[in-house]
Amino acid sequence: MRPKRSSQRGLDFSKSHLKLTNEYYARYEAVSTVLDQAPRLVDLVHLDLEKALESVNRDRRGRRPEYTTDQVLRILICQVLEGASLRGIVVRIDDSNILRRFTRIDNGPMMDYTTLCRLKNAIRPETWKAVNRCLAEHAVRCELIDGAKLRLDTTAVETNIHWPTDSTLLWDVYRTLDRLIRQAREIDPAAVGPRRLQARRAKRLQLKINRRAANKGRSAEQLKPLYTQLIRMVEELFDWARSVRDQLANGRSFASVLDMAKAGAIVQEIDHYIVLGQRVVDQARRRVLERERVPNDEKLFSIFEPHTELLKRGKAGKDVEFGHMIQLQQVDGRFIADYDVFDKRPVEHALLQHALKSHKQLFGDYPDMLAADKGYYESMAAVERLESKITVVAIAKKGRRTDEETEREHDPLFRLAQRFRAGVEGTISFLKRMLRLARCFNKGWEHFVSTIGQTILAHNLLTLARC
Repeated sequence: MRPKRSSQRGLDFSKSHLKLTNEYYARYEAVSTVLDQAPRLVDLVHLDLEKALESVNRDRRGRRPEYTTDQVLRILICQVLEGASLRGIVVRIDDSNILRRFTRIDNGPMMDYTTLCRLKNAIRPETWKAVNRCLAEHAVRCELIDGAKLRLDTTAVETNIHWPTDSTLLWDVYRTLDRLIRQAREIDPAAVGPRRLQARRAKRLQLKINRRAANKGRSAEQLKPLYTQLIRMVEELFDWARSVRDQLANGRSFASVLDMAKAGAIVQEIDHYIVLGQRVVDQARRRVLERERVPNDEKLFSIFEPHTELLKRGKAGKDVEFGHMIQLQQVDGRFIADYDVFDKRPVEHALLQHALKSHKQLFGDYPDMLAADKGYYESMAAVERLESKITVVAIAKKGRRTDEETEREHDPLFRLAQRFRAGVEGTISFLKRMLRLARCFNKGWEHFVSTIGQTILAHNLLTLARC
């Protein structure tokens, strides 16, 4: 049975005489108090971490476990509050008495980066969602928040990819398969053969395409011969990679069990990247050689983050973003009562009913005031239906307004609700600037969604700590 919490606390002998340090320490003490008052959060996370902790804490002499679920959750919260990477937060906690006390590591050994990464990845997106919901229910029971006011907004969180062009995507495919074939050669040279890889030539072609494309005097027709060469090189590498895959998967004898495991991993990666690479080659051929307009839904923007979506939101300085949309449901007091992450950009007004249903389940009734931007406007008939159960519905109309609609939007209650709505923009800014949610540096869709949940949990804990 893996323990959830450590019952034995370390002694605190290090008190600072600096006011700023004490304020920093007080913030963590307040967050720690909220966590202690909501023990159900640790119970939910423990369901995911129990097996992972068992494998992490097991050693040859069968010692008792070193790390608990409570410690892991606090370290991950600390990572968000400090705005650090996993590597960075391990060093920072190890070197700080305040953070050691908050994370309940105290005088014990700090876990390394690899261990923390394994434990973090073991927590599912659904668990982060449940933990945030549990914290919201705790806040309602303790009357720390109320549901009289609700404001909605969506924003984009970017994935960690470079700017996608056809040439750079083709180069990504080539260098990735090149790396896998080199790894296969180290395990089984006979499976790969004496043939030489041509990564430098492919890289030079990609750079030449980029330079010529940047020259405004060059036409698109002049790039076709270079693209034809690069596509041919990638397709030839596909055939070679398939041959290597077949050789490795053909039950060959390896020098050790470790080499056999490595060969199995290489086979899976080759299959994965060939499928994505074929999509890259197809869209490059259609876009560049055949001059076809490929819909964004059919495009692949990264072979490393294939779930990435192209977003056009009309923001100043950012005509195009690559990531996913999220929706925040915030009540008075800046507490985020619920959130959603979308793999495909939704129509905003279609999200209203689900948001209101979630709000009613949490607070027991609809809000008295609902505020959102123009994206949530569908029609006056839809607004009137909302007004039958909500006192003030502050959703401005798109386009021209009749005299009646203009009078509605100049009503003092409507304008008050719109001023309340503007507060969610400050929350989005705080999430992106201070808690590093502008771009997700974790790889894969599930880890992307988990990062959103982890960041919102840290934000809500800070909000309740201020209470």
